[in-house]
Amino acid sequence: MIYQGTNLTLQPLDNGLAELVLDAEGSVNKFDKATLESFHHAIEAAKTAKLNGLLITSRKAAFIVGADITEFLEKFCLPVSELAGWLREATNIFDKLEDLPFPTVSAINGFALGGGCEAILATDFRIADNTAKIGLPEVKLGIMPGFGGTVRMSRLLGADNAMELITTGKELNADKALKLGLVDAVVEPQSLRRAGLDCLHKAVAGDFDWRARRQIKLAPLKLDNTESAMSFSLAKAMVTQQAGQHYPAPMMAVKTIEQGASLHRDEAMRIENQNFVQLTQTPQAQALVGLFLADQKVKALGKLHSKSAAPISQVGVLGAGIMGGGIAYQAAYKGTAVVLKDIQPNALDLGMAEAAKLLLKANERKKIDNKQVTQILTRIKPTLEDSALQDCDIIIEAVVENKNIKAQVLQNTETQVRKNCILASNTSTISITELSQSLIDPSRFCGMHFFNPVPKMPLVEVIRGAKTSEETISSVVSFAKQMGKTPIVVNDCPGFFVNRVLFPYLAAFNQLLVDGADFQQVDRIMERQFGWPMGPAYLLDVIGIDTAFHAQGVMAEGFPKRMPMPTLNVLQALHHNKSFGQKSGTGFYQYSKDKKGKLQKQAASFVDSHLAEYNVQKQTLNEQDIIDRLMLPMINECVLCLEEGIVASPEEADMALIYGLGFPPFRGGVFRMLQQTGLSKIVENAKRFEHLGPLYHLSEDFKNKAAQQINYLIK
Repeated sequence: MIYQGTNLTLQPLDNGLAELVLDAEGSVNKFDKATLESFHHAIEAAKTAKLNGLLITSRKAAFIVGADITEFLEKFCLPVSELAGWLREATNIFDKLEDLPFPTVSAINGFALGGGCEAILATDFRIADNTAKIGLPEVKLGIMPGFGGTVRMSRLLGADNAMELITTGKELNADKALKLGLVDAVVEPQSLRRAGLDCLHKAVAGDFDWRARRQIKLAPLKLDNTESAMSFSLAKAMVTQQAGQHYPAPMMAVKTIEQGASLHRDEAMRIENQNFVQLTQTPQAQALVGLFLADQKVKALGKLHSKSAAPISQVGVLGAGIMGGGIAYQAAYKGTAVVLKDIQPNALDLGMAEAAKLLLKANERKKIDNKQVTQILTRIKPTLEDSALQDCDIIIEAVVENKNIKAQVLQNTETQVRKNCILASNTSTISITELSQSLIDPSRFCGMHFFNPVPKMPLVEVIRGAKTSEETISSVVSFAKQMGKTPIVVNDCPGFFVNRVLFPYLAAFNQLLVDGADFQQVDRIMERQFGWPMGPAYLLDVIGIDTAFHAQGVMAEGFPKRMPMPTLNVLQALHHNKSFGQKSGTGFYQYSKDKKGKLQKQAASFVDSHLAEYNVQKQTLNEQDIIDRLMLPMINECVLCLEEGIVASPEEADMALIYGLGFPPFRGGVFRMLQQTGLSKIVENAKRFEHLGPLYHLSEDFKNKAAQQINYLIK
């Protein structure tokens, strides 16, 4: 043994060769502080041992998944000079690997991402097995490669290819990596180590010129002035279009490659280090790293539930409408047998036709082949008979959003299924505890709130009723994961979590309109400035005015002081006018299709005309006031949900907002935003608008935390 370190070993082979074996104690290899330090010692030991060549391999299913992101926020909070010093030291480790006086080969299995990718870029040759996934996804965390990724990848692949991969954070499979020249060969997994050794032997023998390959990464990019100007101008234009103003990391990566293009490695590395540190100080990096950690927490909670969950092999779906059909499709797509029941034959025909349509789209995009289309479609069994539900492990009710109808359907279904069959209601607003009152055994009943369109929306709210058992919750969480969804458990209340925090935002929007705001201006500000995918008017049209109006009534009944039905109610007026949004062709906006069949919108006249009848005078409002007036009620309701135990943690709340409402990821969620803004600033803003009513009245607990400078998120 040449060196034994934390999570890795350096062991001698024949003919003066050595093998650096990555083998973490946990399930994956990653560059945490201890592993990075051991990696450094191993490289120093390899240099001292005067080897002829070095092979780097992994005993895990993945080569190196990247740096340890759990350490990021702590590092980002270091004084800038200290952070820069640490980064320089870390970069030197990879430079030392690249500068070893003998050839080096990486044998890559599974994932080599982030720091893992930067490690293999520092070796002279890269052999991958056909399971490999390679990439630099740092921009998804609001940063960019910091261990030499921008420098080495641009020299290996050329500036254009490197910028596309780095600015998008794409992962390449082994074949694509080979075509681009990121790896030198692709082999079967069982042949990987042997192929790596064979490559190393040939490099040592002089059959492969490792010095010439290394020199390419040490020298400036080979671009003349014209090529350089065209390449970087085009890249900047594309990044501006795709990433937009709220995500600075992709543009910084382009500028970093541009600034270092004419420089040798060491000078280019200094620029990369400086720009990386600059990005770590942005609110976007803090938010996106925090979001990643929140997502990891939610996934860990899901795994805990799955450990005690009963298996689900067959699901029944009641109602073949848009939601029911979508649920049936998604379950079947992920491999679960489905019984799709309705009381109308034509509804079943429509449900099956919709499933077939979705499968054909997936087939056109080459996500599945023709055989898989048939296999998935035959997993769905349409039926009019209750008796077909007898072998189901879970039944998901997805009938019309009417309390009495749902209760009746659930009550009838309970008598038709096995005693251990779980019942779940796909409701967006109706109390689970109330629905359970018609059941013999409410312990095996809960809510399972999917979002439309089901195949695309990742969130499922799993709603715990007053008598729902933990066994039921665990099984439903596990099944939601089985369907490819992110389940978040919430307690029962009107609107549960997502809709409960959405409707104060929509109520504030109604008040803005009554006060003379132009809904087009509001949409522009909330989309372009705040970052929502849709402004509130457009969102209501997409949800459906009829659906939103119904939910508004439920929320008003549940929270009469904070969310009463407004005296001048724009939703009610639109509903009365049968302007239901996209589904009817008109709402706040008028919808039509262009020549390519793409939906286009332009402002409809009804809302302005209706408000004018009540002498509402249009006015242009301050942009920040619009943002504050809309977001403060949502922030306040999120905090109340946490205080009341509707949602268990700030991290789960933030992930529910991201996955359920499309909350801007670069803001990290409400609680991450609160941490960055500061609670005292929210208290100050709320005072400006408290005359508008209870939606702006913060809780005493919130005010106390603000006074004591306590945040909801620790990090």
